[in-house]
Amino acid sequence: MITPEQKYQRLRDYLKKLKKVVIAFSGGVDSTFLLITAHNALGDNVLAVTVDSPHIPRRGLKEAKDLARKFNIRHQIIKLPLSESIFENPEDRCYYCKSSFFSGITKKAHQRGFEHILEGTNRDDQADYRPGSRALRESGILSPLKICGLSKKDIRSLSKQLKLPTWDKPADSCLLTRIPYNTKITLDELKRIERSEHYLAGIGFSGARVRSQGDLARIEVSRDQRSMIFDETLMDSVSIHLKDYGFTYVCFDLEGYRMGSFKPKKGRQ
Repeated sequence: MITPEQKYQRLRDYLKKLKKVVIAFSGGVDSTFLLITAHNALGDNVLAVTVDSPHIPRRGLKEAKDLARKFNIRHQIIKLPLSESIFENPEDRCYYCKSSFFSGITKKAHQRGFEHILEGTNRDDQADYRPGSRALRESGILSPLKICGLSKKDIRSLSKQLKLPTWDKPADSCLLTRIPYNTKITLDELKRIERSEHYLAGIGFSGARVRSQGDLARIEVSRDQRSMIFDETLMDSVSIHLKDYGFTYVCFDLEGYRMGSFKPKKGRQ
């Protein structure tokens, strides 16, 4: 059996052959691990590019900026609007979103003289419902973590060994995943979702999701944090804040957080 350390060496060797790369960098567990590994292997021949769009949480942008600064890595942020097709929120919205992202990053890479563009899909992502993977195949962008057989568990373990601050960071995703498919999206709705999740994180609900269903906020927290909600003072405070942000009704999902609770059944594993 190949160990995580052997996979890591395989990844370093793979990156060294590319010589000069752009990394699509979100500041999450996978892209941070890929970026730091590439920087360790290639030095200044690495450029991190982060996309700023209305459905990207502000905290994620700040974390990406801070990480690039911390490790002294060249970093560029490109602003991209949401297309009308994405505002309609179809089931394949990730395809249109990723196509826009990859096109913008590719343009920036070529402007800066980079040929190879990399992103952080890992081996485990193949099992999930990901319409955006079609955009990835069409773009020609490389996924070294997947190519080198690194799983999420491998990446967290190696990130911890490398003392990366993201090694135990909760999974995250764009704000569009908080809204049911085929429901028209507004910028105001994205803002109230983000404000709500920021508030929940601030009171200890790490990685909480606020699923927006019209006037209703359905809150998902991690299963090991569900018992925290049975505090009446806390429940009152959560309700008051989320209503202030624009929701009419606020409820907790008894099952707790699970990835992709709005995914179509055909896409679930």
